[in-house]
Formats: sequence, C-alpha cells, structure tokens
Amino acid sequence: MKVGIARERLLGERRVAATPETVRQLVGQGLDVSVESGAGAAAGHSDAAYAEAGAEVVPALDPAGVDLLAHVRPLHPATAAALRPGAVTVGLASPSTELPTVRALADAGVTAFALELVPRISRAQSMDALTSQALVTGYRCVLEAAIRLPRFFPLYMTAAGTVPPAKVLVLGAGVAGLQAIGTAKRLGARVSANDIRPASADEVASMGGTFVHLDVDSAEATQAAGGYARELSADRGALQRQLLAPHVAEADVLITTAAVPGRRAPLLVTRDMVAAMRPGSVVVDMAAESGGNVEGSVPGEDVAVHVAGGAGEVTVVGLKDAASAMPADASRLYAKNVANFIELLVPRGPGDGGEIRPDFDDEVVAGACLTHAGEVRHEPTAEALAALAATASAGSSVAAGAARRDGPPGIEDETEEGAG
Repeated sequence: MKVGIARERLLGERRVAATPETVRQLVGQGLDVSVESGAGAAAGHSDAAYAEAGAEVVPALDPAGVDLLAHVRPLHPATAAALRPGAVTVGLASPSTELPTVRALADAGVTAFALELVPRISRAQSMDALTSQALVTGYRCVLEAAIRLPRFFPLYMTAAGTVPPAKVLVLGAGVAGLQAIGTAKRLGARVSANDIRPASADEVASMGGTFVHLDVDSAEATQAAGGYARELSADRGALQRQLLAPHVAEADVLITTAAVPGRRAPLLVTRDMVAAMRPGSVVVDMAAESGGNVEGSVPGEDVAVHVAGGAGEVTVVGLKDAASAMPADASRLYAKNVANFIELLVPRGPGDGGEIRPDFDDEVVAGACLTHAGEVRHEPTAEALAALAATASAGSSVAAGAARRDGPPGIEDETEEGAG
C-alpha cells in the first residue's frame, strides 16, 4: 500500500510529515512511500535523502493515487474530496475550525485520523503531536521575547555595575508553558508562572520557576479530561485577571500559553493590564492564532501598546507558525509521531505487513478517528456539523419564504389584481 507525503501548501508552513528516518521506518513495515519533490526542503531534507531512504520521489503527488496521505496542516476541502473512497489520512486536522474539510472527508468515504484527538495515555505518548509541537513552540516564544527585550535576561555583575535579571511571567503551565519556563530559566531570567490547575505548582517548581498562587481555583473544577485546563466561568475569569494584574505589571516579559482544546483561547490579560507594564516590556501571546490570551494581539504581528501615564511602549507579539519557524526539529518530532501512529494501523502477525487495516477496538485508533465509512466519528465535531447544517437549513427556509412572498417581478401585482 502506498503512503503519500505531500509538500505543504499553506503559506509559512515549513514542516513536513515525514523525514528520511521515518521513511525507513515505514518502508520497514512493508509500505511503499511516495514523497512529493521539495516536500522536505525547508526542513533540511533533500529529495536525494528521501530516495536513499527508500521513497519514490515524484514531481507532484496525486491524492487519488495514494492509500494513506500524511500531512501537517489540515487538508483543503478540494484535496479531501480528491481522495479515493477507503483512503486514510493522518495529520493535524483542527476539526473544530475546519468543518468543511471534515464534511468533505466524510462525503468522500475517507478514514481520517486527527492527531489532536490521540488519547493522552502513556501508550500513545509517542504519537502525541500536540505535545511535541508545543515543546517547540514553548522554546520559540522565549527566543522571540529575548530578541525584542531591550535588556539582558541573565544577571551580570560587572566593573561598571550590576545588571539585574529580567523578570519573566508565564501564564499556563502545560507542555509549552513548562518549556518556556525552562528556556527562560536557562537564559538566566527570574521566572514565575501561574496555571489554574493546582497540580501545576509542582511542575513549575521542577523547572526552576516560582508558582504564583491565585485564589480562583477553589470554587470549580479546573482540569478537564486528559490533563487539559478547563475554561473558567466569566466571574472567575474576571477575578483571575484582577489578581494577576500586579504580577503582570512587575514582569519584563509576559508569555501566555493557555489554551482549551476545541475552543477559543481564554482571555487572561486585558489591554489595561499590558499598559501597566514598564516601558520596553514584551508580551508574547502563544495563543494568538486561536483567539488570543491577550486583548488586542494579532497573529503574526507586533502591536505597540502605550504605557499608561508615561512615555514608552510595550510590545505585544502575536505568535504565528511558531513550530514552523523551527522546521528541522519540529518536523523531526512530528514525523516520528506520524510514523508511530501509522505503525499502529499496520497489522502485526504471521503473513501480515504492507497493509493498512485500522483496528477500531484499539482505544488509540478509535479515539483519534475523525471520519470513517461516510460518518463523522468524533462526536463533538459531528454535533458542530449538525448545528451548522441546521443553521444553513433555517437560512434556506427563510430565503425560500421570502422568495414566495415577494415572487418574481410583476407576479405579486398580478395576484393582487386577480384577487380584487
């Protein structure tokens, strides 16, 4: 069976779904691998390296000609529709925001696996792409802050005087947040962090940070299934921002990493909180692409916020394509996640090999399945599609009713005349 690796089309995306190392892994499973020419160039992998690893390098990959398509970014609906019935896809799918693609996958009879849906259990850790890419993003966001901060991160004691260390505050202590804490600490900054999950305090301390305790988590459960954070209610969110304000004002660098899977990122920092920081301070919003933790952040842009009551500005960095900015290691980790998941789809036994037959009795396979046999298997996504269809149907009914009332030009007048 043929596994296809396409060149990513999205502007700014430099990662690739397979490396020469993982091509060898897949070929070792008895699979044929076709790699589109140039697919790994931005990540440092030449066509010759793929060919040497056992892949066939093709000028252009035809989606209809592969049994399994591995990808990084969510597929375009047209690409999904071009896949043959029974084909398999493995990659990041962003099902909550890419509903047209999900619909196209189901309509095409494609079995699609979304790596965001891989269960967070120990056996699936090697397939957890969210974790591997968050590791890259957490590291990168600290570098982005360090480049823009007009001062050193570490303490320096010189003959000309002492330079105090920068104060870094990290909001959100998931994988990305913990990586940000560790990176800032290694650069010599004084690091503190907060997360609504009480269990995060020990993890922050293990990375060398100081946990900021806020009295907002005692009144409601703050941890969802799989260890993810649960979004606070409106009043608790407001209290959290109020209690965070003085800590934000004292920070030279603020890094926000809070996310709730499948939903808009929670607002943690208002513009007024940013304006209360010292001139020259830097804010990096890692969640800018999913709505933003910081009010006014714009994905891919630096926004200047004037400091309240004085001269100077704070720079708000809306992080975008952070993992793609480090394509070599991001691809190394992501491609391994993909290859490990594909291995799970290849039966192991006498006479087996070279085939892809998903075992839906396996909780990892079943949990990651987005579409299969014309159905959307992920319940929240199926509900979102049903709601979208209902809205569209209601809109069509209203439009049809209006058309019946108004009629084509001249019809209404004729009817009235006939009735009279």
